[in-house]
Amino acid sequence: MTVREAVDGVVIGLLIGFEDGRPLVVFPGNPRETARPARSLAHLSADDAGCEVALLFEDGALERPLIVGRIVEPVRPDAVPKETREIEHDGETVRITAKERIELRVGDSAIILEKDGHVTVRGRNLVSHASASNRIRGGSINLN
Repeated sequence: MTVREAVDGVVIGLLIGFEDGRPLVVFPGNPRETARPARSLAHLSADDAGCEVALLFEDGALERPLIVGRIVEPVRPDAVPKETREIEHDGETVRITAKERIELRVGDSAIILEKDGHVTVRGRNLVSHASASNRIRGGSINLN
């Protein structure tokens, strides 16, 4: 092996698919015109084809690529559409969003919020305190 063929450090390559269960990668400096089979430290599937991968080379040899991981771009919170977010916070407010139902449970207590607007508060003892007025409002109010 000549000095020119040895690689030191990480090279970013491209996972192009699989052959006989082994990942195939292309990368800058590949002396062959075709993809090389690689070994991998990361779990990869056919869904990962086309993704960038970080490569090291066993003993520095270009013919022995080793995938150490898939490159993942960081996601800025403002780049994620608001309707797909589940938890938001700005330092003053925390908003938890769900499509169907949110449940908060501790021991025998539960607060359940449902998509249709139904709210259930359950507990062995329910206590309501207010320093000002304590109002109960609704279309109708049923006591007992």
